Amino acid sequence: MPAFDPRRRRLLLAGLGLSGLMRSPVAQSAANGPHVVVIGGGFGGASCARTLRRLAPQVRITLLEPRAQFFTGPSTNAALVGLCAEGDIVHGPGALAAEGIELRLDRAISIDPVTRRVRTASGATLEADRIVLSPGVAMRWDLVQGLAETMRDQMPHAWLGDTQVATLRRRIDALRDGATVAIVAPPNPYRCPPGPYERASLIAWHLRRGGRGRGKVLVLDAKDDFSKRPLFQLGWDTLYPGTVEWVSREKGGELAEVLDARRNHLRLRNGSRVQADLVSLVPPQRAADIAVEGDLVDESLWCPVNPANFESTRHRGIHVIGDACHAHPMPKSAFSANSQGKLVALSLAAHLSGRAPPEARLVNTCYSLLAPGYAISVGGLYGVVSERLSTLNDGMSPLGAAREYRAREAAYAHDWYEQITRDSFG
Repeated sequence: MPAFDPRRRRLLLAGLGLSGLMRSPVAQSAANGPHVVVIGGGFGGASCARTLRRLAPQVRITLLEPRAQFFTGPSTNAALVGLCAEGDIVHGPGALAAEGIELRLDRAISIDPVTRRVRTASGATLEADRIVLSPGVAMRWDLVQGLAETMRDQMPHAWLGDTQVATLRRRIDALRDGATVAIVAPPNPYRCPPGPYERASLIAWHLRRGGRGRGKVLVLDAKDDFSKRPLFQLGWDTLYPGTVEWVSREKGGELAEVLDARRNHLRLRNGSRVQADLVSLVPPQRAADIAVEGDLVDESLWCPVNPANFESTRHRGIHVIGDACHAHPMPKSAFSANSQGKLVALSLAAHLSGRAPPEARLVNTCYSLLAPGYAISVGGLYGVVSERLSTLNDGMSPLGAAREYRAREAAYAHDWYEQITRDSFG
């Protein structure tokens, strides 16, 4: 894969805005206009609602999100090891109410995909002309023997932006010198492909910083490859020689059974056993319950979509964005969700005003922090080729880059986070 061109980085960051595309149709009263219900106020849903509000002031937009605030997936690993405060990664869609979006802190519990009616936990029923679904993922606790949701706090994954972030941070802080940490990485596809490996890197940094240099971080993997693997392995050899060990599926790293959650005792697929001081177990994943129960998933348990506008291929008038949709080769990332949300907003605004639909162009950048002042990245530009979503251009940080380059990447990562959270949530 070619090196990541800094000029393309500027292009991707510029893609967070839509200054050249914000052409508003003739306004009419939003109260009497079409009604779009957006389910989920994360990076995908919030960016879709904000962009649509600016493009189509005649549209009534209702955003359903039960959480006033949540921990963002990006920068969670940094917060886990104290590189930033937990409060630094707390965001939510509250500011969107001031932009003319009807924000309801309520959970959508069901969708009728034919009538486009949405029922909420508070008992409300909403009728929509279009639905944009950005509900995230659900954990598949049933796929590993001995694994159950009740064990989530014993082997915290901290993958959903909830109280597990604080739980896992306390567990990391309490590790003794010589401790073994096991991070269980799930099979593809799942939210944030480089996330488990960034976590392994930063826990290794945390152990060494705290005078616990004899510790060990095991990455037990259900896969034989992962995002940015050569860059991660080079970073581990450079920064933490002998501390981080990746065990691939081929080498027996796939988890077979949780033998004892309280004692962090695991059995791997090759029969070997692992006992750790801390296990962070990231389960296999699927689309969130509301997508499954709303008949929006296929046999993969992800939502198939038309890549031109992310409309469900199972039910017209419903668009699925973010982690819940099947959008390969785009990864399930915050930037992907943000970009998909904007494309859907552009498509809806064009459709509702009788204009030609936009050409689908999507972007993604994923930064991974391996230590303070040391980061790597991967990025891509995507479009529709022969009716399929395809990679038009991509690249990674150069493998042989100097330390100064990694430091610049770390600075870019910080700026990217500030930009995308402001762009998505206001």
